[in-house]
Amino acid sequence: MAALARISRKALTSFSSSAQPTSLHRTFAAEASKSAAITPSPDRVKWDYRGQRKIIPLGQWLPKIAVDAYVAPNVVLAGQVTVNDGASVWPGSVLRGDLNKITVGFCSNVQERCVLHAAWSSPTGLPAETSIERFVTIGAYSLLRSCTIEPECIIGQHSILMEGSLVETHAILEAGSVVPPGRRIPTGELWAGNPARFVRTLTHEETLEIPKLAVAINDLSKEYFQEFLPYSTVYLEVEKFKKSLGISI
Repeated sequence: MAALARISRKALTSFSSSAQPTSLHRTFAAEASKSAAITPSPDRVKWDYRGQRKIIPLGQWLPKIAVDAYVAPNVVLAGQVTVNDGASVWPGSVLRGDLNKITVGFCSNVQERCVLHAAWSSPTGLPAETSIERFVTIGAYSLLRSCTIEPECIIGQHSILMEGSLVETHAILEAGSVVPPGRRIPTGELWAGNPARFVRTLTHEETLEIPKLAVAINDLSKEYFQEFLPYSTVYLEVEKFKKSLGISI
């Protein structure tokens, strides 16, 4: 029994001596992690919230947005861009007015991930600016370049309208249509395909539904509009809230 007790004491002594460096190592590691903690930048909150909406002035040109127009936070507006009353530009869209004017008319809508651009000049001799007039619906993922869309038209999703193309009043382009440069889509007709071709004449009831769709999307945009504070003021609200909690900014 005495021999067994001596062996047990030796084992406990060796275990405690081997465990001591480990505990010291853990203590030093904890102190080192405290001293190496990263101090956040004082303007971190501002930078987190400042880049929500990309409104880019180019030279003397500054994008103009009506008070009651809805522009999603991650939309890019550059240069000579005008978004008129009741219009809406939905998430992911890019409107590049760096070479010429881009206008989105009253109660018109540019849906998700559309790209609108305007060339210096049109090879067809027609106006080179991109003009979207009132009560027009532009489907998602569409590309418009130096074209004119007259009032009360529908452009289907994934459509492409090239330089100098013209879509007249009460016309509809089916999804995936491609309108070549200088092509005219006559009033009251349905066109589709690549390149776009005449399909049929629209009925009177169908033409009446075109502005109703634009108005419905405008009503929907108001619900989104109410969820956002004015541009570049969100970080101010965050700073005010942090101050009320006694958190340093």
